[in-house]
Amino acid sequence: MKLLQEEIEKFNKDREWGYVGEIKDLLLNMNEEIGEFWHVIKWIDENKQKKMIKENIEEVDNFIGDMLFLIIKISAICEIDSEEALKKVLKEYEQRFPLKETKGNHANKLAGGIDNKKE
Repeated sequence: MKLLQEEIEKFNKDREWGYVGEIKDLLLNMNEEIGEFWHVIKWIDENKQKKMIKENIEEVDNFIGDMLFLIIKISAICEIDSEEALKKVLKEYEQRFPLKETKGNHANKLAGGIDNKKE
């Protein structure tokens, strides 16, 4: 992941992109990307969603790549080590969602799920 972040930083530096002022636009771009993926699976049940994902796998693959690029670009602009940030979140999730309590369940406390997040 560190190598990818360095590659994205170089890509942006070469183009004179990657400034703090771009963050708001990158976040809006992420919303746009999410909307494009949502259009593939909206208003259909899980089985149909799986079918639509398979039928549109190139678009889904592109969505995943775009989102990762945008997330890593934002982390680089903010001088965040994306690999370390992910490791911290995984450690937090291990505590918030213990395997014994959450296996086969979801994390929405309001709907009866498990989330041990400290408020």
